[in-house]
Amino acid sequence: MPNALDVLTIGRVGIDLYPLQDNVGLENVATFSKSLGGSPTNVAIAAARHGHNTAVITRTGPDKFGRFVREELGRFGVSSEFVTDVPGLLTPLAFCENYPPDHFPLQFYRLPVAPDLVIEPDELDMTAIAGARIFWATVTGLSAEPSRAAHHAAWQARSRREHTILDLDYRDVFWADKTQAGEQVRAALPHVTVAIGNKEECEVAVGEIEPRRAAEALLDAGVQIAIVKQGPKGVLGMTRDQVVEVPPTPVTPINGLGAGDSFGGAVCHGLLEGWDLEKILRFANGAGALVATRRECSTAMPTTDEVWTLLKEVDQ
Repeated sequence: MPNALDVLTIGRVGIDLYPLQDNVGLENVATFSKSLGGSPTNVAIAAARHGHNTAVITRTGPDKFGRFVREELGRFGVSSEFVTDVPGLLTPLAFCENYPPDHFPLQFYRLPVAPDLVIEPDELDMTAIAGARIFWATVTGLSAEPSRAAHHAAWQARSRREHTILDLDYRDVFWADKTQAGEQVRAALPHVTVAIGNKEECEVAVGEIEPRRAAEALLDAGVQIAIVKQGPKGVLGMTRDQVVEVPPTPVTPINGLGAGDSFGGAVCHGLLEGWDLEKILRFANGAGALVATRRECSTAMPTTDEVWTLLKEVDQ
């Protein structure tokens, strides 16, 4: 790429299948909508919706869903230059159940292994990784080799450059147990400068669920900015010099999945714009809330103007 990327993410990708009927189990769902998914992929899409030059490092199966991944990334304005096939594996699927306002279970089809966990260190473009203004990874990428080694190789190339972000996105289905996950997250934290997670994810990462203690533990582990999502209490942001708490943006949820990815893309936007932490978190809360009012994830990511419009409406 001739110019450095604004946002480069690494990790999970797949096809999301969302039920068009609410409050029924998968066995009773009659129809689904299909969209691109996977948390770091959605973050790249969310940041692109805010006008940034983005790409995702991931792998798919050499199948028609893998082709869909590339085509859909192009439609969203996200580069697929770093998306490669893994022969013999299938592009993953994720089925959602929808029980508004706050229960959205997922069932993943990622066996025998997901292609995005077969990212190899020697296939990485270290120049692009080192040069990206933001490099975003998630905890899922640490759950298996060779993906784990690839993440550490990427962080070595970054050399703790500003805005090296780890999403604490813990999902127990990808791990043997919380102890293993915690060990891997703690090994990763000294290599990143920003950590983002909810209270439960912070407990896995640093053994603290109380937001302020969790943020302090993340700072002690080496990050410069700790962001702790508190659900109905909003979000807490902490650096060595300040503590910021921002209330939630009130909306009526339709599907909460993807709200965290929209939040993440909005955090990237605020960091790139040089905003102060309070403005970043307020904007990110609004971006996440908007997606919660929409059925899908990737296709639901809002524009910058949509976020500011919502925030103005709720402030009136």
